[in-house]
Amino acid sequence: MGVIGVQLVITMVMASIIQKITPHYSFARWLLCNGSLKWYQHPTEEQLQALAGKQQKAKSRKDRKYNGHIESKPLTVPKDIDLHLEAKTITEVDTREIYYSLTNPQNEMNVSIIWCLLVLAFVFKVLFSLTTHYFKVEEGGERSLCITFGFFFFVKAMAILIVTENYLEFGLETGFANFSDSALQFLEKQGLESQGPVSKLTFKMFLAVFCALIGAFLTFPGLRLAQMHLDALNLAKERLTQTLFHINFLSPLIIVLLWVKPITKDYIMNPPLGKESVPLMSETTYDSLRLWVIILLCVLRLALIRQHLQAYLNLAQKGIEQMKKEAGRISTKDLQKMVARVFYYLCVIALQYVTPMIMLLHTTLLLKTLGNHSWGVLSESSYVSPTEIAETSSSDNSATLGANENKKLTVTQITIALGGLQNVFTPLLFRGLLSFLIWWIAACLFSTSLFGLFYHQYLTVA
Repeated sequence: MGVIGVQLVITMVMASIIQKITPHYSFARWLLCNGSLKWYQHPTEEQLQALAGKQQKAKSRKDRKYNGHIESKPLTVPKDIDLHLEAKTITEVDTREIYYSLTNPQNEMNVSIIWCLLVLAFVFKVLFSLTTHYFKVEEGGERSLCITFGFFFFVKAMAILIVTENYLEFGLETGFANFSDSALQFLEKQGLESQGPVSKLTFKMFLAVFCALIGAFLTFPGLRLAQMHLDALNLAKERLTQTLFHINFLSPLIIVLLWVKPITKDYIMNPPLGKESVPLMSETTYDSLRLWVIILLCVLRLALIRQHLQAYLNLAQKGIEQMKKEAGRISTKDLQKMVARVFYYLCVIALQYVTPMIMLLHTTLLLKTLGNHSWGVLSESSYVSPTEIAETSSSDNSATLGANENKKLTVTQITIALGGLQNVFTPLLFRGLLSFLIWWIAACLFSTSLFGLFYHQYLTVA
């Protein structure tokens, strides 16, 4: 085995190419700035004064003097003013200004795993940063909402983790048992006495806490998705487009049902066809089909991003129309803020829309790679059952240690120890853990979206 593998060389070359083309071409820039999205510019004070029918001077006659200082009252205009917002196309300069205002200046390892882990790390960092901003807000209830949903998802995770695998087919129990046995054997062969790496209760407790954090991070993305879904449906005129919007909104529920054994797997693999039950597909075909369904749903969500972002940008015009129905007067500064903040919040909305999709996509890619799954839905040779994985891991470990038991060199011993770690973290463990995480991300997103749908339809004042 060479020091530098083929994948590492390809990765370095692609990183260099990406670094060179990024200043000239960016997928995110094309997605937002290709001319299809339009934002609404807030009116100036001069325009508002002209529409109000009076030209106010720089100093109002109602200004009052206190201790030699002039205190001017804010300019106001009637709420039922005949105002029409100017729509502008999003340009690269606009998005860069918003961005900078929000951020401060086989024997070879599969490098794709590192890329997926890096992407997931960046996604969690972005979600953590967005959530911390909600905690800094003293008013509005965002902090309480995040904490409430965090505790709710913690209790929900603990309840899900005790459900038998006859209903939720993750393989988490089998994977953890295989991990504990393999780790215990590995420690014994290294001359260490141990009762095991971690107990099942501790493992589930840490997993529940991690699930609670994911649920808290996905609270506002789910609520925002519900609002954009309703607004996008109102804009859609074609029946096909509305159907795609509904499928996009229900995509987390579809992913959740893929692991509910009585509803999907048992029914698809053994459908009741008369007296005989003929399986429609094998285990490997169903696992591959499940991966492809998640990939296609992620692609659908990405394809509909512009319609949802445009539905969000239209909130500026929607707010103006709602304001015209109210009586009284409003400050020009408040009116400008009401319109401008919609566009200034666009980058956050885009992140809240795409980050759950990126989490699902790259966790699915990790499940395919680390779980030894196959992309071919018609391939039967690539499937390895959990029992075969466990037996292969044990036999490989014994063979490796047997072939090197007479070698006393330190380097050889380290190589054997590192090779033994591959037998501890088996595909069986990754299948159970990653399947559960995919299911949990989808369940959190659908729960928060459903709550947001109920809130925006029945609890908000029209």
